[in-house]
Parts: sequence; structure tokens; C-alpha cells
Amino acid sequence: MTRPAAASGAVRQGTLRELNLAVVLGRIAAAPRPPSRADVAAATGLTRATVSAVVDDLIAGRLVAESEPAPRAGAGRPARGLVLAGTGPAGLGLEVNVDYLAACVVDLTGRVRHHTVRRADLRPLSPADALARLAALAAAARADAQRQGLTLAGAALAVPGLVDAAGLVRLAPNLGWRDVAVGDLLAAHPPLVDPVPGIPPLVVDNEANLAALGELHADPTGPASFLHVSGEVGIGAGIVLDGALFRGVRGWSGEIGHLPVDPQGRPCRCGGRGCLERYAGQEAVLAAAGLAGADLPADTAAARLADLAAVGDPAARAALAEAGRALGVAVAAVVNLLDLDTVVLGGGYALLTPWLRPPVLAEVSRRVITAGWSPVTVRPSALGPEAAVVGAAGSVVRRIVADPAGWLGRPG
Repeated sequence: MTRPAAASGAVRQGTLRELNLAVVLGRIAAAPRPPSRADVAAATGLTRATVSAVVDDLIAGRLVAESEPAPRAGAGRPARGLVLAGTGPAGLGLEVNVDYLAACVVDLTGRVRHHTVRRADLRPLSPADALARLAALAAAARADAQRQGLTLAGAALAVPGLVDAAGLVRLAPNLGWRDVAVGDLLAAHPPLVDPVPGIPPLVVDNEANLAALGELHADPTGPASFLHVSGEVGIGAGIVLDGALFRGVRGWSGEIGHLPVDPQGRPCRCGGRGCLERYAGQEAVLAAAGLAGADLPADTAAARLADLAAVGDPAARAALAEAGRALGVAVAAVVNLLDLDTVVLGGGYALLTPWLRPPVLAEVSRRVITAGWSPVTVRPSALGPEAAVVGAAGSVVRRIVADPAGWLGRPG
């Protein structure tokens, strides 16, 4: 009977260590200035001896580093501060969109260490061919991370479509994808990352969700609830409520691009009519501005429209006004439903905010029943077009901060 008892005790001891690692690392990550070991002990209620032992493990595991002590006027040796290390694990963010592929590496501190974008219209390609190009981009990102002394601990892929809990892309209408097993197709290529216990090697998620998460963590002092709208060829939204992403029952929330703004209007690729993206998506706005067929990627298209609008080009101004009105109708419906007070314009919309904001606010003021005493803020994304891929990479490192035991227990 002694053997089962010993095993049970070992489980409890292991669980306690994992908890202490997460508590201490989380405190260091959240601190507004580098805390000392004594500061961490005081904030967490752990003994100084426990904190010191945990910090030693985190330093040995390249999760924490000691900073130079601040000048001290009193007697005694000043304590060193503790910061997240930028030389250990990192996250790989990947993105497939209609007209580009992207790869990004973010270290534990949140610093972007690698960012590459490849422009191409992916609609003529099969999913396998598109993902083969993405795998090559990922391999280059991994090689660059290794040159910088970083270890890619996990990857997250942003896709403009409906993704189920198993990572199957059920529908990405603007890419023409249906029931695409992204993980299986990428498995035919060299591994994306180094295996780490407890961290999935690849997570597939909707690009608007990951963009919203990127925005949430880009500004810790920002609002805890907001609607993040990504404007590309398609339009997606990430909904953040009280600091957490709202996914819906099946994880498919946020398809704002397919809210009807004119039920009898233009036909959409999804099979419906009058969807928002047929009026405010990149291709619709370019066509209205007289730039149809220009074949511009999202950021270039946004920059071109911004340049034209800035010099008062009538067609560009009218196109953006029409897009803003349609966007305002959809946004007002979401605000009425969820009682949000902040709307973040991301993707190509970020650069166009000066011209989109007035018509969006006009529709919101007209249609949101609480607007008279509770105004809605509309602002550009802090991360702009990079929000999804940066948010994807950041989601990996946040998993490590939340549960560092897997990284510390990895082979080698």
C-alpha cells in the first residue's frame, strides 16, 4: 500500500511546483517594472526561499533574466529586477489570406523578431499548394529564429474562415476552401517547431480572432471589451468581452462580413445577398474608387486609397464614405446586441480610419439605441495589418507564460 501513497504524493508535489512556476512567471510578466525576488514573494504570498528556487529554475530554463539593479540611496546591496527573457522560447505566427502569406516570430517579451510577407493571389491555388508555400515561409522563419538563439515552441495559423475545434477549416469562402485539414497538409513538410510538452505544435484559428487577441495584448491599459474588425478582401471580426475572446458555441463567432446590410443587394460568395463585404471589402471599395482590376494587396490598396483620399480625390472619398456607411450599419447591429463601447478598425481599415470613422460613427449614432448617453469609440488598430500574424505568434508565448512547466520539462 506504500507505493500508491508515494505516487499520490509525487503527483501533488509536481502539481505544486507547476503552480508555483506559473504564479511566479505570471507575476514577473504582469509587473509594471522589473520586480525583485522579494517583491514577487510579497505579491504572491510564497516564501522567499520558494520564490528564489523557482526563479533559479526559470532563469536556467531561459524564461527569466535578471536586470541591472536600480540605483539605491539607502544602505545595502540593491536587488536585481526580474524580466522575461528574450533568448529562450518563441512563438511562430502564420497567416494565410486571400492575397498574401505571412510568418512572424515573437519572443517571450512580446518583441517581434522576424516578420515576412509574400504577396500572391492564392485563390487559383489548391489548399495543398498554398500551404506548401506557407511551409517554405515557416522554414525560413524557423532558420532565422535559430540564428538568433531562439527555440520555436509552438505555432498558430490564422485563416480567413470558419475553423472548428479540431483545426479543420470548414469554410473559407474567399479562398474557395471547404473542409481543409490544414494540419495534415502541413505535416507533409518539415516540422514547423520544436516539440514542447503541453504545447500543441500547431493551432489553427480564425484570423479575426487572433487579430483581436493581438490587439488585446498590444495595449494592456486598453479596454477589456471591444469589437475588432479586420478589413481585407473579406471582413472578419473578433469579439473581446471582459478580457477574453468570445468564440460562440462552436467557435465561429465574428463573421461580420456576412451580416446583410442590404438583404436584396449584391450576391456574395457565401451564397447570400447584400453581405457587408460586398460593400466594404477591399475589392468592392477599389471598384467604387475606380481602381477595379488594380490587383493591389491589402496594405498597398489601403495606402493607395489613403493617398487619394488625402488629396481629395472624389472617387476615393465617395468609395470610403459608402464603405463606412455599410460598415456602420453592421457595427451598430453588433453594438446593440453586445453593448460594446469600443470598435477597433484593423487590417486595411487601420490606415483608412480617418475617412471611415465619420460615416461609421454617423450610422452608429443613428442606430445604436444607447448612443445618446453612451457614445461609442471608433479607433484604428495598434497593430494594423500585422495584427493577425503577430497575435498568432503571441498566443504561443502566452501559453508558455501561463504554464511554463512543459517548456522546462522538454527533452534536451
